[in-house]
Amino acid sequence: MKKKIIIAVLALLAIAAAAMVGISAQRLPVDDAAVAVIGDQCPSFTVQMLDGDEISIDSLRGKTVLINFWATWCPPCNEEMTRVEKEIVERFADEEFVFLPISRGEKPEVVKTWRTKKGYKFDIGLDIATEIFPQFARTYIPRNYLINPDGTIVYYEVGYDTKLFDELVKKIDETIQEAKK
Repeated sequence: MKKKIIIAVLALLAIAAAAMVGISAQRLPVDDAAVAVIGDQCPSFTVQMLDGDEISIDSLRGKTVLINFWATWCPPCNEEMTRVEKEIVERFADEEFVFLPISRGEKPEVVKTWRTKKGYKFDIGLDIATEIFPQFARTYIPRNYLINPDGTIVYYEVGYDTKLFDELVKKIDETIQEAKK
């Protein structure tokens, strides 16, 4: 009898843990994994881009920047990316805005193959050794950080859903408009 109860409890714990992982990957109501938060200065870093260039976040001062941490193996990241090119990259192309997606812990060949397969044109940063991501958070992707032209984090979000993405686009627009004042 005790053995059946123990097995039942373990099964329930396994189901609960799996559900929490699924919820965490989609959206965190309270993000205790963040290292950098709203009001902080964006941590300094230089990222190697897929096209071979290097970009220093400090060189982007004066522009609104969206840093997007993601990975090719992450289903919510892939779902989010289906909207990025048209609704962010193209929409804000004529603004002082930079979309800076950074692949977390993946080899260039993997990211390049993924980008080609998906047909995306935007360049992608490579955090191969996962040295940049820990300056922002301990875990969970996709993770977006919106940086104003002064280098301050004005918004961040974790996970993907349509309402969250719509809110992100609105925040980008608001940040760009505020910078024009």
